[in-house]
Parts: sequence; structure tokens; C-alpha cells
Amino acid sequence: GSHDSFSYWVDEKSPVGPDQATAIKRLARISLVKKIMKKWSVTQNLTFKEQLEGGIRYFDLRVSSKPGQMGQEIYFIHGLFGIKVSDGLKEMNTFLEQHLKEVIFLDFNHFYAMDDSHHFFLINRIRSAFGSKLCAVECVEYVTLEYMWEKKHQVLIFYHYPLHEKYPFLWPGNKMPAPWANTTNVHKLLQFLETTLGERSRYGTFHVSQAILTPRVKTIARHLVRGLKNTLVHRNLPMILNWVKAQKPGVMGVNIITSDFVELVDFAATVIALNNLLLEEDESAS
Repeated sequence: GSHDSFSYWVDEKSPVGPDQATAIKRLARISLVKKIMKKWSVTQNLTFKEQLEGGIRYFDLRVSSKPGQMGQEIYFIHGLFGIKVSDGLKEMNTFLEQHLKEVIFLDFNHFYAMDDSHHFFLINRIRSAFGSKLCAVECVEYVTLEYMWEKKHQVLIFYHYPLHEKYPFLWPGNKMPAPWANTTNVHKLLQFLETTLGERSRYGTFHVSQAILTPRVKTIARHLVRGLKNTLVHRNLPMILNWVKAQKPGVMGVNIITSDFVELVDFAATVIALNNLLLEEDESAS
């Protein structure tokens, strides 16, 4: 999985998003501030298509309306506005049409400046983008690749907003817990990932291990111009990747792992390779 999956492009010309504090919005009237914000808002370099081609299958999505704009159009957001959600969904659907056995998870977990009418607009966009590829809510343990192939489903949508109850194809957010370490310290992060895996629900939910470091205000103030990638990610990714390599998948093991800048190391290939451990277990059992 990728963290803040859509943030490969953010619009410096648009107003600061409603996910930001008032003080930041005031400061952002200075054009240099938006350039700095971009350095800290961008957590991925690859487009959706490139991420999909690189093996990413779980997408962490934050979305917002543009306050003051007519209509209900919804955009991806992380400090600054990204592309229209409908454009991103089309890009993903094109990939799925070309790869009929691939399955993706779309986790809509943060909504800003949205009332029910915006949600209805977005849900209709999701439905029209994917149609019969959408997998209805089911007991998590039933949802194997074989099950998805048989039903010709390719998309699971997680929707962290009460309206999910009205639509059989929207999985509730509590089926995709993603505990967040909220630290700049890689040792604390790895300890947190271990602890939360140990507390993982044995049945009935997926589980996201967010292998990401989060800058504090003082981190940004000290390293204004360097940005997220050069301050936190480059230096710590090798240690995070070593943790990933040491994991086991399966019940009480890792399930979905997300990272910033997924292409900087062999992240997707390393996570995917963990599945071989399950195959080895099956072979030794039989």
C-alpha cells in the first residue's frame, strides 16, 4: 500500500485545503509558503498508474470539496488540492480492465468540507467508475482471490462515513483499521508496529501497518526547504524495509503495509515476497 497515495501532484495555485489550520491558511497567502507546503505534502512520486504497475494494491485516500466552488466536485487533498477523484478512479479502472485478475483496495478515510450531497456525488462517481467490479460487503475471511475471480470483482471500497450503510458495496471503515504511530523516531515507529500487530483482531477485519514517519511542526520548521523525503524518508527507509523483511503474513501477522515514496526502495516487491512464506507453510502442511 501507499500512504497518501494521490499526493504525487498537488496544485500550488489552488487555495490551501480545509484540512489545514487557520494559521497555515493565512501564511499561505505568501507564495513561498505554498512551495514549502508542497515539499511536505507530497508523499509519493508515482501516479496511480505507475503505483499499480509497481505492485501497489492498497490506496490511502483523503478527499475534499473546494469551498466556494459551484457544484459537488471532489478532489484528493493533502494540505493542497490534488487531482479530481473521478480522474483518479478512471485511471485505476483502465488498469483493472487490462488486468482482470488484479484486486485493489481503496480506503476513503478522511473527508473535508463535505456534506451528504457531496458524499452522494462521490459515491455515484465510484459506482459509475467501477460498476460490477465492486465487491459487496462480506465476511472478510471469505474474500479470497478465488472468490473475487469467480464473481469478477476487482475493487473493495472502504468508506469511513455513516452513509456506507446505504450501499452494499461500501465497506465500513472499521473493517480496515490503520493505527498511526505519529512519530518522527524510527525506533518508536517499529515498536508501535510490533505492538499494534500483537493487538490485531484475529478475525473479521483487514489490518494496515502504517510504516511511515510523521513530521512535527518543529521538524518542518528546522528543515523547511529539505521537505519530507530528504528529512525523514531517505534516512529511515532502509530500517523500515528491514522490519518488513522480518515479518510473517497470515493470522496475527502483517496484512497490508503502507509507505511513503514507495519507489525509493524495493518496497512493493519486498512486501509481495512475504506471500511466499504462506506458500511454504501450505507445502509443508500438505
